[in-house]
This record gives sequence, structure tokens and C-alpha cells, in this order.
Amino acid sequence: MTVTFDPTTLCYTADGLIPAIAQDESGAVLMMAWMNKETLAETLATGRVTYWSRSRQAFWRKGESSGHVQTLIDMRVDCDRDCLLMIVDQAGPACHTNRRSCFYTAIRDGVEVELMKPEV
Repeated sequence: MTVTFDPTTLCYTADGLIPAIAQDESGAVLMMAWMNKETLAETLATGRVTYWSRSRQAFWRKGESSGHVQTLIDMRVDCDRDCLLMIVDQAGPACHTNRRSCFYTAIRDGVEVELMKPEV
């Protein structure tokens, strides 16, 4: 079944945001950030992933200052329509700590274990 996508059917927070998880083609989860209707529309129109920065209250075009751009390959909506999954081509590290993924810390037996070092 195919239906024309209508972003107003998504379940946004009271602030008008929806969580968006970025994953690369290998299935590795890179990061989670927020989108709103406008950043979602820009991402779909340009193919370059754009998030909403809650701290700056502004568009956050991933890689704009770092060069670590995310190019959209596929976008998926979860069954509750309250979360997005972005399959992306990630140029360089996704995390602001210079790691491939923001999820570089595991909790194992009550201890935090660093799984990856920053890229050089």
C-alpha cells in the first residue's frame, strides 16, 4: 500500500518536535536529534539532513560547520508515528566528540565502558 506522505499526521511533542534517529547503511545507530515540520520538509526537499537545535532555537544543517554532512538515503516512520528513522550516508564522524556514533558508551555490570575513541 502506498499513501502520499503528510507530515501533519506525525505525532509531535508539545514543542512541535519529533525525535529522529540517524543510522548508517550498515545498521549502526549514529545519533538522535530533533526535527520539526520545517526541518523535515527541508530534509526531504534537499536530501541533506537538517535537524532543529533546541539550544540555539534554529535549523541545524548537519555538517554545516564540521563538514560531517548527512545525506538522506531513506526515511522511515515508526508504527506510532512519533519517531523518525533516517538512513544516512555519513561523511566523517556523526558525534560532536569526533566519534562515529554518539552511542559510544556501554553500561556493563554497572560500569561505563567506552566503546570507541575519537577519530583523528
